[in-house]
Amino acid sequence: MNYLEALNKRYSVKKFDPEKNVSTEALHNILEAARLSASSLGLQPYRIIIVQNSEMKEKLIPAFYNPSQISTCSHLIVIVSKNSIGNEYIGNYFSHISATREVPLESLNPFRESISKHIQHLNSEEVMIWADKQSYIVLGNLMFAAALENVDTCPMEGFKQETIDEILGLDPSKEKVAVTLALGYRSTEDDFQNLKKVRKPNDKLFKFI
Repeated sequence: MNYLEALNKRYSVKKFDPEKNVSTEALHNILEAARLSASSLGLQPYRIIIVQNSEMKEKLIPAFYNPSQISTCSHLIVIVSKNSIGNEYIGNYFSHISATREVPLESLNPFRESISKHIQHLNSEEVMIWADKQSYIVLGNLMFAAALENVDTCPMEGFKQETIDEILGLDPSKEKVAVTLALGYRSTEDDFQNLKKVRKPNDKLFKFI
């Protein structure tokens, strides 16, 4: 299956087959796509929680407005975005660059100063919006990778913020759930899989200048 065929087959599943689980290999590949995702300044201002425990998925059901996907999916991926970027976070990032690329930490100082100044010019609300945008870039890569792995998905942002943060034990002063993605395999009872995909025609979507 090429990538266009995979994207044409993909749709937001309304009900998964609870008897089918995503394999460890497929899950690893999907998560690797998230790890390799582009992010502004390379800072990756998020972390990813993978909910696979049945009891935890059950606890999360009340947090969602449409819980059918949570109760039937194989895994729930939760992208948690940071509310602030401090000097410690930036310092750890550059230490990681230094170790990975085997370059002196001091040689990265100009880049580090540039990033620090940029972040300092953002207020708390702007940092949160920026981090959320980076989370959605990850979401897109997760969905694309899953489609290529022949794994079905449903992106979900219809949740109660305080409830889901509390269940997952998040500190809202530091981070929050940005968006979630259910993984699994479509149920034969999900009639949405038989509907034609509706998208804007090219002349309404694209403009060449």
